[in-house]
Amino acid sequence: MKRIHFTAEDLARTRVATTIGVAAETFDSVKLLADRDTGLAFRRWHVSVRGRLGEQARPLAALMPERGPLLDAMSLMGDTASIDEAVDNLMAAPRALMRIELGNIDFHPAHRSWARNLVDGDREARIQVAAALRACHRITVAPYWSRVRSHLSEVRAAYVGTMADGGVERLLTTLCDPLVRWRPPVLEVVHPHDADIHLNGRGLVIAPTVFSTQHVELLYPPMDPARAPILAVPTLSGASLDTALWEGIGESTAPSLDDLLGRTRAAVLRGTVGGCGTTELAHRLNISPATASHHARVLRNARLITTRHEGKTVLHTVTSLGIALLGQSSLA
Repeated sequence: MKRIHFTAEDLARTRVATTIGVAAETFDSVKLLADRDTGLAFRRWHVSVRGRLGEQARPLAALMPERGPLLDAMSLMGDTASIDEAVDNLMAAPRALMRIELGNIDFHPAHRSWARNLVDGDREARIQVAAALRACHRITVAPYWSRVRSHLSEVRAAYVGTMADGGVERLLTTLCDPLVRWRPPVLEVVHPHDADIHLNGRGLVIAPTVFSTQHVELLYPPMDPARAPILAVPTLSGASLDTALWEGIGESTAPSLDDLLGRTRAAVLRGTVGGCGTTELAHRLNISPATASHHARVLRNARLITTRHEGKTVLHTVTSLGIALLGQSSLA
């Protein structure tokens, strides 16, 4: 059991994020693939990707010992949704950060020499990890990433709505039961390791995950202890029903969706998969921002997309109804 102790200042500084990042989700997907009992929620995904990684996953597998601490991919490669940016972060990671992240891992004897090279900043070792990350991402995450991101955005929006209605404590009360239990002023998290964590005014960042299913994990930014830790919360469990997240969004029958919505509006709907701003939509589709905004408003009124403000930016995201429409169009 991990016990996270809150002060009033911590509650005021608690916020929610959309994702722990594509690198961390990819890393977790490889771990999940090694688990034969992935549950109903991942059955279709598991059948689709199993047996396809082979030797290309070996450098990532070397970072996943059967016992002891694992690599914190988010701390090392960031919470970016871009695999290219995650790889850039890996290649540029300070040697001190590599030592922190890898120093406590109980590597298999066959991997220890390679791991020492990785810790010491050997570029070839990092390139091997980067290549493995890209290869695994391409198979286990990339085909589903737009739907996964939309799912995570919807979960975050639900978190925000709960906080708006009842405050941070309402969110903590309803968060991922029975893995998390709010006993003011302590958040109890079911975990194999026992620890008391005092936030000391830093607050907490709550981030939903898809491929991390076993535990709620508390992730620390090791190079900046003043920053708030991240609570990575599973959104799918082994007991969940099979999900439509693993169905591909086809493009081959696009005209049928174009006939239903109109070509531009259908393109706007497709463009919001994974989240997209008005200006970016306009640029992608070669239309004016005013036109993109108009079509987004129509789709929002039809409950096919949602729109939220992130600072000065407006972000449009396809809803589950929109995803279902896109999925049906691929079967037409």
